Amino acid sequence: MSETTTRLNVFKTYKLYVGGKFPRSESGRVYEVTDSNGKWLANAPLSSRKDARDAVVAARKAFGGWAGATAYNRGQILYRIAEMLEGRRGQFVHEVREAEGLSKVKAAAVVDAAIDRWVWYAGWTDKIGQVVGAANPVAGPFFNLSMPEPTGVVTVVAPQDSSFLGLVSVIAPVIATGNTVVVIASEKSPLPALSLGEVLATSDLPGGVVNILSGKAAEMGPHLAAHQDVNAIDLAGADAALAKELEIAAADNLKRVLRPQPVDDWTADPGTHRMTAFLETKTVWHPTGSLGSGGSSY
Repeated sequence: MSETTTRLNVFKTYKLYVGGKFPRSESGRVYEVTDSNGKWLANAPLSSRKDARDAVVAARKAFGGWAGATAYNRGQILYRIAEMLEGRRGQFVHEVREAEGLSKVKAAAVVDAAIDRWVWYAGWTDKIGQVVGAANPVAGPFFNLSMPEPTGVVTVVAPQDSSFLGLVSVIAPVIATGNTVVVIASEKSPLPALSLGEVLATSDLPGGVVNILSGKAAEMGPHLAAHQDVNAIDLAGADAALAKELEIAAADNLKRVLRPQPVDDWTADPGTHRMTAFLETKTVWHPTGSLGSGGSSY
């Protein structure tokens, strides 16, 4: 006669994603994450100012190698992220459904759109330079070339209501162009973002290129906006009051600031503006050399 045993539920421990590793918040704090009906889902790390600083250090350390990688290589890695997400599609459909209160069909459509978005930006990595770069006509025997270069370390306040597709839509264009990023995930629905860290860690993406923090944007945002080693900030998920505060703080070291832009439909064609928002333009002059006494050149 066999005995019936009841297994204990093994709840998932969600952690931050910083520097390619999965630390808990150094403060030891967590906060409860609930679904749209108020049901408890998990405890998420409540990131501190120290966590934010650590994420910036990791992003800066990773910047040189990521910016120096070929555009083709970055595209291959972004495509690999899409591959890994495809393999864990069911998990993300479940998490998005609980996070955003969607039906299974709608949650599946959101996840599919997020996977497709990684593929879309993967295709742009080696093309954006041709769109925004130029060979400039000048008077004289010179080549004059304008080329885009990444801005550096970018802080992103992720959208609050689109916890996965919106998140991907603000992360992917930043790293596609060679920047590294520190993301403050949706405060009320951080779980899809924290799970994305697990995908990134197994997708050939160098540690530190993407760093994901969960917690309160109002707590971490001012420190990141004022951080002297952060070069730009995307205020996509900040409300009007917080956006104004962060923009003022960002002015101290002349950060690039992308102001909040209402998005009615994250599935729509995203265009290129989120890529070009965090690009600098470098112009190089190079002598062509003169041939013969006539002064002709090649």
